[in-house]
Amino acid sequence: MSDSSPLSVVVVGAGPSGFFAADALLKAHENVRVLLMDRLPTPYGLVRYGVAPDHPKIKSVTAAFERTCQDPRVTFVGNVDVGRDISVDELRQHADAVLLTVGASSDRSLGIAGEELKGSMSATEFVAWYNGHPDYADLTPDLSVEHAAVVGMGNVAVDVARILAKSVDELRTTDIADHALEVLAESQVREITMLGRRGPAQAKWTTKELRELGELAHADIDVLPEELALEPGTEVDVNASPAAQKNYELLQAFAAQPSSGKARVLRIRFRVSPLELTGDGRVESMLVGRNRLLVEDGRTQAHDSGERFEWPAGLVLRSVGYRGVPLEGVPFHERRGVIPNESGRVLSDDGKQEAGLYVAGWIKRGPSGVIGTNKADALETVRAMLEDVSAAGKDVAGVVHLLNDRGVQYVDFDEWLTLDAAEQAAGEAEGRPRVKVTSRDAMLTTAKGRS
Repeated sequence: MSDSSPLSVVVVGAGPSGFFAADALLKAHENVRVLLMDRLPTPYGLVRYGVAPDHPKIKSVTAAFERTCQDPRVTFVGNVDVGRDISVDELRQHADAVLLTVGASSDRSLGIAGEELKGSMSATEFVAWYNGHPDYADLTPDLSVEHAAVVGMGNVAVDVARILAKSVDELRTTDIADHALEVLAESQVREITMLGRRGPAQAKWTTKELRELGELAHADIDVLPEELALEPGTEVDVNASPAAQKNYELLQAFAAQPSSGKARVLRIRFRVSPLELTGDGRVESMLVGRNRLLVEDGRTQAHDSGERFEWPAGLVLRSVGYRGVPLEGVPFHERRGVIPNESGRVLSDDGKQEAGLYVAGWIKRGPSGVIGTNKADALETVRAMLEDVSAAGKDVAGVVHLLNDRGVQYVDFDEWLTLDAAEQAAGEAEGRPRVKVTSRDAMLTTAKGRS
């Protein structure tokens, strides 16, 4: 396609993948018009609502995202729900290509009895709550309990365990939501246990995240030396990469570290799986099964050993994986929780390419990698798009006209900057990066300069 032909692209989802894709389009095609949409009034997706508040450096990527949105070829509209306010088919009518970067907003369940009890929730919900996501601002996690359990051993599990283990004074200087600060200030949690169904060599955390657990000012870390013993054949997982070796060395150092009598303790337990949550109206304990590990077809798998024990837990946070949510009118792979695709080209149920429809990020490949992983992923999709689109001529401005005709109260980028400035000003007064507005109505009021 010639650069003289206007190319109109709608990107649905203004998180990292959406911004990386928009930036790739701007660099690849001089005469492109990108309409970047999001369901929330605010841009940046998981950078705002997923990154832990005590990890401010990771959020610095928003400076680059802001520059992308200030390019005159890009239009941002927030507070637009695709499927409610406008359909994917309507977007395709007004764009030469539609790129879906909607992430994986749901979570996988444990599939055990008692999971519905009060006090049992997903880490996804808990993270969204303390990060000020408007859909979770009214969540009421009960931290009046002494024992908390985090099921899973990825970076999200580490994040929620670390937040529970920190003092509220350590969090007061972050952009954590005010409502979360209030609850955490009254927290009675003294023991946090992370449970992994496999062993130390198969945990999915990064070295940086794991190291932080050993640096907690107000929580001792407890690792059992006997649980670090490698079962026959599984040592290959430790030797698989320098990062895996470093993680194993860190765990060995934790196991050799004596307790110093800090106010809280963070326990890491391996080869265990929750089998049932029990309690009278709310979760009070877990029935846990011990696993043994076997190498099958080159992969280390967990098998129930038959051994059982009870573990106290008044709060259970499951962190066993995210999954995508289907969009009306778009093919969906139910088992994998992704939109079926080949190099970002969406495939129909019969395996044929859906013309002009593309996907990037977690909804493309599943919930894997870190924020930077999405850059190469988005670039692959953009390259495929530019190879495919041989004719242009549609106009994404038609989408905005349609939203106006329907009275959709969307937020443009200048209005987001107004909200952003207000949050930062409120934060400056308290010595914090920002004080987040967590109500959708309040977001719209502030963004649009209403009193």
